[in-house]
Amino acid sequence: MIDIVAECRGEKTIGISGHIKPDGDCIGATLALSLYLKKRLPEAEVTVFSEPLSPAFSCVPGVDSFCTSCDKPDPEVFIVVDTVENRIGSAEKYFKNAKKTINIDHHVSNENGCAMVNYVVPEASSASELIFDLMEEEYIDKQIATAVYLGIAHDTGIFKYSNTSPKTLRIVAKLLEYDFDFTDLIDKTFYEKTYSQNLALGRILLESRLFLENRVIFGFMDIKTMKEMQIDNNDFDGVINQLRITKGVECAIFMYQMNACTYKVSLRSVQKVDVARVAVNFGGGGHKRAAGFYAKGEPEKILNQILVLIEDDL
Repeated sequence: MIDIVAECRGEKTIGISGHIKPDGDCIGATLALSLYLKKRLPEAEVTVFSEPLSPAFSCVPGVDSFCTSCDKPDPEVFIVVDTVENRIGSAEKYFKNAKKTINIDHHVSNENGCAMVNYVVPEASSASELIFDLMEEEYIDKQIATAVYLGIAHDTGIFKYSNTSPKTLRIVAKLLEYDFDFTDLIDKTFYEKTYSQNLALGRILLESRLFLENRVIFGFMDIKTMKEMQIDNNDFDGVINQLRITKGVECAIFMYQMNACTYKVSLRSVQKVDVARVAVNFGGGGHKRAAGFYAKGEPEKILNQILVLIEDDL
């Protein structure tokens, strides 16, 4: 455990960043941490640097304070949350130039941390759970509780993934005492889909394929189809999880094309397959049950390489 307030005390500027393509946990954790530090260190300027968020998260109180451009002077302290420094996009320059760097993460692929000061707990449900651990509860308010709840809920699949522990649920019970509308929050940020997202999901499911005695499912979409359907990568939220819950499937793979030769690959497993191990082989990372990476080459060759690694576990 680290004392996050002591680590930042005395510095005038504090920067915080999560990973590119921020998800619910990344957003919740960075937002909660920034709100907490602003309360504890009112003399400091605290800024969250983030890529533009999916419109689904516009309902979250406080995200309008995020800075989506990296044109501010270098912060004296820079905190990387839910990832490593080379996955924070343009904000990486702040990490390199900071007097002090801090890393808060729960990914097993980053178990040693990437900063001068590290708080990495792979057993935690989410980065947001770790942020809660670092806060003194007397300073938590409704807005902070909402942000922490958002992150934990998203990274646990609304409390159904195996990373949901008794401790996780005890934290959630405390958060609910702050009386925010958690039903509306989850409906708008997790379940609600646009028409374009539903079209994308339908097309991917229709063209999905089964491998390894029907224990692995694969979904794919290329740039040509994305242009024809007028969809982008923001429309793929939820696709990998829908593939994962196919009856009889142990592992799901979803791949979409980013440019001429680069593909984004997401992996989810039920129990037997360690997808973090698979992702690390391609320079990616994540958790045993949820991981991802970027790959260059022919999609069928990438898929075959993935299947060989998955077969080892099956």
